[in-house]
Amino acid sequence: MPSSAAVALRGRCCGCAPSRAPPTTGPPSCVSTTFLIENKHNKAVPMANNKDGKTMPNLSRTVRSNGHEQLPYRLILSLLSHKPIRIDDIRPDDQEPGLNEAEVSFLRLLEKLTNGTTVEISYTGTSLLFVPGTLTGGSITHQTPLSSSIGYFLTPILAIAPFCKHDLTLILKGITTTNDSLSVDVLRVSGLPTLGIWLGENAAKLELKISKRGHPPEGGGECCFKCPSVKVIKAGVNFTESGRISKIRGIAHSVRVSPQLANRLVASARSVLNRYIPDIYIYTDVYRGSESGKSPGYGLTLLGTSTTTALYTAEAVSYPTSTPEDIGILASRRLLQQISRGGCIDQGFEWLGLLFLLLSHQTDIGRIKIGGPFTEALVAWIRDLKKVFGVQFKIAPVQRQIIPEAAHDDDNDVDEDGDDASNDDEESDGQDAKVDYLKQKSNKLVSCEYLISAVGLGWINTAKSAK
Repeated sequence: MPSSAAVALRGRCCGCAPSRAPPTTGPPSCVSTTFLIENKHNKAVPMANNKDGKTMPNLSRTVRSNGHEQLPYRLILSLLSHKPIRIDDIRPDDQEPGLNEAEVSFLRLLEKLTNGTTVEISYTGTSLLFVPGTLTGGSITHQTPLSSSIGYFLTPILAIAPFCKHDLTLILKGITTTNDSLSVDVLRVSGLPTLGIWLGENAAKLELKISKRGHPPEGGGECCFKCPSVKVIKAGVNFTESGRISKIRGIAHSVRVSPQLANRLVASARSVLNRYIPDIYIYTDVYRGSESGKSPGYGLTLLGTSTTTALYTAEAVSYPTSTPEDIGILASRRLLQQISRGGCIDQGFEWLGLLFLLLSHQTDIGRIKIGGPFTEALVAWIRDLKKVFGVQFKIAPVQRQIIPEAAHDDDNDVDEDGDDASNDDEESDGQDAKVDYLKQKSNKLVSCEYLISAVGLGWINTAKSAK
């Protein structure tokens, strides 16, 4: 049976407007159902059906992909490249095949952000044809479903927000913090600074305000994202020095629970981090009343900043149920793991750095350093960039330097009488073998960094020049 989201779309389009071409009763086909999307001028943009022999949009440059993985990110590549994209095999073998509720909601959000976008969805919802329109921006409010957090929607929007015709003011309502995607705190402390690297002077206009906290399962949160519109992005970015961690900051928040839980989050996080660096400050943020959402919960977000302004983030939340001590220790260990990866771009926004390297000016070569190993999602993203834009990156491994432990003083090996204080040969061999094992283990834990460079495509926001 088709998913509930696909069933909901049969009689309505992604813009919540009634479809003027109802689905056929024949067997499922990848374009058997026609949907319309109302544009900003309330004029329907028809999508012809192949079986009727009507004129279809120019699909000669259509990009084809399979699977539901990275679906929102493939849609934003379609908008930036102005190429239609067709995605097949969307959960064909699941009990509820086709698009899920969050993906349908993301399509509706893109409809609000654009003018002239058209979408065709198959009868079963397992195939999607997306023909991009023009990014318009403006003031938009969108209610996200409870099945996904606000971060699921806002993270890919970061890539297209600067290229709208007008400055974007986006209000999103729903769940602000969850384990499935980035929270609004991470987007604010790491996502916006990463985006600001390529916006230059316009970076000061970036803003993400959390008006209400919303924890699962009921949500009730709200945030406001503001981004200026730019014609071109900064070119020749060279961010290749990660430096050393100079400070750690954090936010421990709690909603509809005792404020003392936030203090317990701070104490447990400090128990892990204090042994590494003294400059640590974790704020407590307690929400009450209408600002606390509909469900109780608490969470911790940590930010490590290096001497070269490289950022590393980690977070942990209380859903499903967990004690504040476990949450604080988990978030601290995740931060240490992110720092050990190295690189200059936070792991959650490495994809954004690679995209903006391609969109920068043609005459300049941009370089960034990211930590390894690459995740499966990042590898898939690099392949999608090659498929859509037809360009490749130069990836060169950079072996990180391992600082050996200081050798023990020779005086420690001799007792007060001058006799040799070392153990017998067997014990000495055992100790040497143990030291060699620990060194090999530490070498395996040190990951390799990668220097990625590319020549920009010279992408220009032509919509901004139109007044």
